[in-house]
Amino acid sequence: MAGVRFLAGSLWFLALLRLGAAAEAAGVVSVDGQRAIASTSEDFVCATLDWWPPDKCDYGTCSWGRASLLNLDLSNKILLNAVRAFSPLTLRLGGSLQDKVVYGTGDAKGPCAPFVKNASEMHGFTQGCLPMRRWDELNAFFQKSGAKIVFGLNALNGRVPLQDGSMGGNWDSTNAASLIRYTVSKGYTIHGWELGNELSGNGVGTRVGADQYVKDVIALKSTVDNVYRGSPSKPLVLAPGGFFDAGWFNELIVKTRPNLINAVTHHIYNLGPGVDTHLIDKILNPSYLDGMASTFSNLRGLLKAAGTSAVAWVGEAGGAYNSGHHLVTDAFVFSFWFLDQFGMSAKYDTKSYCRQSFIGGNYGLLNTTTFQPNPDYYSALLWHRLMGTRVLDAKFNGTNMIRTYAHCAKHSPGITLLLINLHGSAINRVSVTSEGAHGHTPRRHGRKFAQAASAMREEYHLTAKNGNIQSQVMMLNGRALVTDADGNIPRMEPVRVAAAQHIVIAPYSIVFAHIPYFRAPACS
Repeated sequence: MAGVRFLAGSLWFLALLRLGAAAEAAGVVSVDGQRAIASTSEDFVCATLDWWPPDKCDYGTCSWGRASLLNLDLSNKILLNAVRAFSPLTLRLGGSLQDKVVYGTGDAKGPCAPFVKNASEMHGFTQGCLPMRRWDELNAFFQKSGAKIVFGLNALNGRVPLQDGSMGGNWDSTNAASLIRYTVSKGYTIHGWELGNELSGNGVGTRVGADQYVKDVIALKSTVDNVYRGSPSKPLVLAPGGFFDAGWFNELIVKTRPNLINAVTHHIYNLGPGVDTHLIDKILNPSYLDGMASTFSNLRGLLKAAGTSAVAWVGEAGGAYNSGHHLVTDAFVFSFWFLDQFGMSAKYDTKSYCRQSFIGGNYGLLNTTTFQPNPDYYSALLWHRLMGTRVLDAKFNGTNMIRTYAHCAKHSPGITLLLINLHGSAINRVSVTSEGAHGHTPRRHGRKFAQAASAMREEYHLTAKNGNIQSQVMMLNGRALVTDADGNIPRMEPVRVAAAQHIVIAPYSIVFAHIPYFRAPACS
């Protein structure tokens, strides 16, 4: 069977080499293997589960179905297998409605009622409740799937509206503390507790001033310390789960240093509203993609200057807000944006990146109705399996339509390259050189690194079915990625390519290349 797979892969690769296109270009990737420029956590890939009910609609489309934490079918085989495949996947539970969730622990006033649509309410829904029976069911699923859980707490309890439109007064932590105690009493493992959703800076729906928020997150830290006293492992405390605002974030970071919070989380929807008809143009524009670098860089600068132990996370990123856009944010084309975000954020020491959403809306990694993985699911899984924690500097000498990132390979010798071709009609034939990396003998910058004549690398070529970048079917080395009848995630086999061959990147495609013979001191 392995021989058949190799033959099929070889035939596909020969077809790629002969691919006709309007243009052909050559380029060189220079990788500095002498030192790592940044690092991620082992569990860099993260995804979110949200609270939105089925009647959450945007622009006349209701795309959430039964994907809420309150109604998601936890018995679905594909759902279980899709989470398990990451071993582990971090899941952040939260979203816009988290600041309207009460927990049915017995201390909450009134019945444990669901969300009800109400246009006059913030975010268009009334307060909703998480029954402890459902919390038990969720934790049983998390345990079975091996997921690591970050839970976003309601940060608006006890607040009063202020004249400037913000919410003031101390956070009432009673209900949250009750949930945390219940969770510990049941033996449920929580990776982290996060306070509030999009309350930083100008906020979304409402906001809380930085000085007040600092007091509240310190109160959360105190609660976590007390409830978990004597526990062998203590959950992370994360904040603020909002959009980056330099002044607001700096106040939070400075006033919680050196170790009152563990991670500073920010959200990314840099493509604008899901209704935007120019989303694909933005995704395929390298200058537009580069625009996020300043946010990653500025946050890294604030953390470094403050001397804090807190690290940067992207706590929620859906690209296009208001649930995304069908056949864009749930299609092959979105992997260009998604993987570029992974690569760029990692270069600035982002430790974890949480995709909105794992399921739900038009930007889910899984289809909301069928649970079939969308293309971005496979992009995330390949990243998780191939890209190690140490980030290397990689530069592409050629067209700016090729995006290039390099990491030490994950639990393997050598490096893994990620190459993204935003051009729709140009093949690129790419060679790789070392900067500061050493083969058997030192090589000058720009010269090809030493390699055995028989050396082979592994390549994973991702393309859209029938070349349609708005397809929801991703092809790996010419084979469609779909689950089987039992809901199993398909095997993702590389093609093996001789070291002497160029890396051939088809138009509108993505390539992961594991190069085991690339000897980088940073990876040893």
